[in-house]
Amino acid sequence: MLNLAIGNAQYTTIEQLRPVNPMSEIPSLSELEFLPYVDQAGQLLEQFQGKIGIYAIFDQEKNLKFVGFSRDVFLSLRQHLVRCPRECYWVKVSLIDRPNRTILETTRAAWIEENGAPLSDESQWTQPIQVKEFMTAQERSTFESAIDELSQMKALKNVARRVESEIMAQLKARNVQAEIRFNPKLKEEGLLDLK
Repeated sequence: MLNLAIGNAQYTTIEQLRPVNPMSEIPSLSELEFLPYVDQAGQLLEQFQGKIGIYAIFDQEKNLKFVGFSRDVFLSLRQHLVRCPRECYWVKVSLIDRPNRTILETTRAAWIEENGAPLSDESQWTQPIQVKEFMTAQERSTFESAIDELSQMKALKNVARRVESEIMAQLKARNVQAEIRFNPKLKEEGLLDLK
């Protein structure tokens, strides 16, 4: 038997000296359990606050919609719920101790491949909501006929408020009790994102 000490670690065989493949520690998507995006009390998954990890978001029928990774899984999940409320019903999460982009990107690619189908447009999940896309004919007319930049900003802010109100109504219908606050400065630019 070989007894060898490296740092604080003790090894008794040559087999133990082989480096561990960090990818072997990340579970496949199918091994992880589905967690409800919003619990029965209307709260988001607070156990992931401040945690580094990778997550997969599923719709009501448990179809994979998005795979992302974050230094704070909780904040990212909250942001996604606001951006895509109709598609955030279930989530699977795998946490890691330290950020490692290579591991996270490799795991993300493996989970998407395991799913067997490409995912939808990622920008809807990762970028602020562009409210111009949701303008009514009346709102578009008001925006386009604005005589100056200040009037356009006011028109965009009004559209942003309406879209925000619709999102909040969707969240209320799902009994979401978590605090959701939008960044007021972005509304003038026609964007909605959390503060």
